[in-house]
Amino acid sequence: MGNAPTAVKHCLSSGALAGDSPWLPWLPQEKKGPDIPKFPDFVKIVEVGPRDGLQNEKEMVPTEVKIQLIDMLSQTGLSVIEATSFVSSKWVAQMADHTEVLRGINKLPHVRYPVLTPNLQGFQAAVEAGASEVAVFGSATETFSKRNINCSIEESMQRFEQVIAAAKQAGIPVRGYVSCTLGCPYEGDVQPAQVTKVVKRLLELGCYEVSLGDTTGAGTAGSMAAMLRAVTTEVPVHALAVHCHDTYGQALANILTALQMGVSVVDSSVAGLGGCPYAKGAGGNVSTEDVVYMLHGLGIETGVDLSRVIEAGEFICRALNRPTSSKVAQATSKSKPSLSTSD
Repeated sequence: MGNAPTAVKHCLSSGALAGDSPWLPWLPQEKKGPDIPKFPDFVKIVEVGPRDGLQNEKEMVPTEVKIQLIDMLSQTGLSVIEATSFVSSKWVAQMADHTEVLRGINKLPHVRYPVLTPNLQGFQAAVEAGASEVAVFGSATETFSKRNINCSIEESMQRFEQVIAAAKQAGIPVRGYVSCTLGCPYEGDVQPAQVTKVVKRLLELGCYEVSLGDTTGAGTAGSMAAMLRAVTTEVPVHALAVHCHDTYGQALANILTALQMGVSVVDSSVAGLGGCPYAKGAGGNVSTEDVVYMLHGLGIETGVDLSRVIEAGEFICRALNRPTSSKVAQATSKSKPSLSTSD
């Protein structure tokens, strides 16, 4: 506009005219693009396949197979691999070899190998076997708590308090799990306020992190967002993880929602193994392969070598004589050239 005064320039600018005269549709309007979700730069994957993935297997998995699976997973770049569970063999027979497994694996210095301990007796047995990290597991609903660990929520907290106090004295970190955060197989919908109450209690007792489990796999991105909004009003988001089952095919969507809300720790199971023996119809955990593939596609660092995770998944699926539940592993397998038997 040459040497026109500033006030004149402002009056003649399309932006000013559009703002002062919105009835002029021919003037170009400033367009704003959609807000791009902010994702974490790094996500920690907690591999639960050797424990949560195998605990529901009807046929006993040989101890040496469990050990080899964990050793293979240790070579993938995963920093946390849940090794086994020190529960009574009366309740989960598949985990009866917990001591042999924990003592038999090749523990690498950059990998943590937590084990589940439901009570003080289990904790003491785990420590004797060489455990350096443990986890306690509670529920957001009373019925599931009684079916899963044979006690009420309050009684479970009293048990956990004993375990956490002993762990603190021994310098052993404790992780917490809360089942049924997005639905219960016995009580149906679960109120976010109830989830918040249990999570807050576990953190107050001394858990460094609490994993929020969608035990039935019925959760959606909407219910995940509502639950996390409630929980994060009371506890810091950096102390939370998500543990999604893929029963309804919603696990990746739910994880993506959690990432958008600031969660940066995700539980997953190699080959999508697992489920819950006390939640009938619950599908397997979301597969580690699929989670890692999605995260890498978003440009999020994990430190995990996807190809090696796929190899570990192929190994355990051969041992169990079943196909993988990982879509990524299935696609990768189909893309491999078939071996010819001709000369």
